[in-house]
Amino acid sequence: MVRLIQKSGYIKAGSASGYMKYIATRERVEKLEGSAPVTKGQQQLIENLLRDFPDANKLDEYSGYCLAPTTGNASALISAVLDVNVHEFTDRDGYMKYIATRPRAERHGEHGLFSNRPVSLDTALKEVETHTGNVWTFIWSLRREDAVRLGYDHAESWRKLIKAHQVEIAEAMKIPPDQLRWYAAFHDEGHHPHVHAMVWSDNPKQGRLTKEGVKKIRSRFSNDIFQDEMYTLYQKKDVSYDALVAEARRTMKELLEKMHSGSCDSPLIESKLLELSQSLETVKGKKIYGYLKKPVKAQVDGIVDELEKLPEVAECYEVWNGLRDELESYYKDAPRQRLPLSQQKEFRTIKNLIIREAENLRLGVFTFEDTDMEGEPEVDSEVLPQGARYSEVLEYRQARALLYNDDVTQAEKREALRVLEQLWDKDFTSAAYHLGRAYRDGLGVLPDDEQTEEWFHCSAAIGDTRSQYVLGKLLQEQGRLSEAVSWYEHACKSDSQYAQYSLGKMYLLGNGVPKDVSKAIQLLTSSANQGNQYAQYVLGKLCLQGKEVEKNPGAAEYWLTLSAVQGNAPAQFLLEHRQYDPSVLLCTVRLLHHMSNIFWETLPPPNPAGGHVESKLMGRIREKKIAMGHKADDHEEYQGPSMSM
Repeated sequence: MVRLIQKSGYIKAGSASGYMKYIATRERVEKLEGSAPVTKGQQQLIENLLRDFPDANKLDEYSGYCLAPTTGNASALISAVLDVNVHEFTDRDGYMKYIATRPRAERHGEHGLFSNRPVSLDTALKEVETHTGNVWTFIWSLRREDAVRLGYDHAESWRKLIKAHQVEIAEAMKIPPDQLRWYAAFHDEGHHPHVHAMVWSDNPKQGRLTKEGVKKIRSRFSNDIFQDEMYTLYQKKDVSYDALVAEARRTMKELLEKMHSGSCDSPLIESKLLELSQSLETVKGKKIYGYLKKPVKAQVDGIVDELEKLPEVAECYEVWNGLRDELESYYKDAPRQRLPLSQQKEFRTIKNLIIREAENLRLGVFTFEDTDMEGEPEVDSEVLPQGARYSEVLEYRQARALLYNDDVTQAEKREALRVLEQLWDKDFTSAAYHLGRAYRDGLGVLPDDEQTEEWFHCSAAIGDTRSQYVLGKLLQEQGRLSEAVSWYEHACKSDSQYAQYSLGKMYLLGNGVPKDVSKAIQLLTSSANQGNQYAQYVLGKLCLQGKEVEKNPGAAEYWLTLSAVQGNAPAQFLLEHRQYDPSVLLCTVRLLHHMSNIFWETLPPPNPAGGHVESKLMGRIREKKIAMGHKADDHEEYQGPSMSM
């Protein structure tokens, strides 16, 4: 696993030092190399070190020692543990002298210390010795093979990296950038070439390093070290970022389509939703998760936990977690902790959606399940002006066809719009409807609500039923309900099943008009008799519930069957569960749909660079590699697979 290891700590002013003893011990340990079995003294020292420094078991040297407990591997492990923890038992000037002069430090003359300016070891020692505040220490380490490949196997690369991020380091440590002081040294250790750094502020009262600050510094360094090489790194693991994410998205898309189109029959979730809806009766104020008391929050979490147990959700969550594990392994030492879905921050949205569904259930809010309904009829009769020349009729039909052809260019669509505008001036009244759709849907032009309304109004005013309906829909979406009702009524006079359905919904809910169930049923029945599957579904659901109208199982089955035959999934679901309350059943179905949307929204994009590495980025990569000592042509540009979803 490619990763940057970071360790941080601090040395207080006036702390005692065992530095000299450490140096003596360490130098003796370095000489104990060979293939002979580990000595008892080494074993005892390793046990003590592992007790005092538990994270030592994450070092590569520890793995090597466990596989082959020889004197050489024991020596390497002891050296590595002491080296990465030396700041914990030396004082500051001893630590600085150690990192500057110890064996394997890359030297620039008499020492290996570097900073953002020329360094004198004596001056640096005096500076840290007289500083009365805390001094923070960092160790950044890479595996040998990664350091060599990425160009971080010598001091200059690390000096440039730290210098490039010294402002971010200052911000993470709450130090003004102009008062930040730092010194570092590169140690070319066998398995883990690394950098020791000491950081402090000119003002001894300034500086604070939190867990979040440590995380930010490590993230900045990791991004800079690995980002330019991310594609190559994935290729070395036989899977590119693009292929990894695209494959996950393909898998997830198949699963989510099943989830979104499927039904959910879970008596336990249904009972928990009912319990939550009852609990919400006593909740005052905002009914969102963050404002609820712990017992009610626990009820919401319990519903999420039950959703996670559904096979389709569990399978999606496994794929989602697998992708996150793979991507986050580049930036974290420890394996990513997998949390229950109810505790995963990316899925917090589902909790408020559960609360909303339970509240709607409590209030008896009627739902329509028509989000996949097509907006308007695609085929309708065209009104052509009397006496129109054949060439003009042909021109009109060609322009109309071009406008809706996905295979033509935007320039060709714009030309079609120009032709339609000219034909409108020649009394081709149907052209106005198509011009309105062009401005609404962005066909050859940018979407424009004002132009959309203007053209639909021109067409609707002269009696075009389609335009009357779509204008009513547009106005309803804008909250201009009284105007919407007026245009829906005009369209209903021409028996528009779409307008009848939309206006029937408004009367059923009392939305923009006084609630009138009788009138709603009349409109919905007219629409249903023309074959509108959504009106048929609503009538069947009303008859099944028996709340707004008298309960009628026979009529419910009749209307739901007509709707289901046309492919209406909610209608088929209610037919199969006629003995249950449809309101509760449909809550669970909608929750499943909400889950599918959240899963999709939280997936990473197919490629962070948008497909291929841009030329400017590749130029920057080459400049950086050359600055680090690489040849200009030591790797080829990445050409990722052209996948999309």
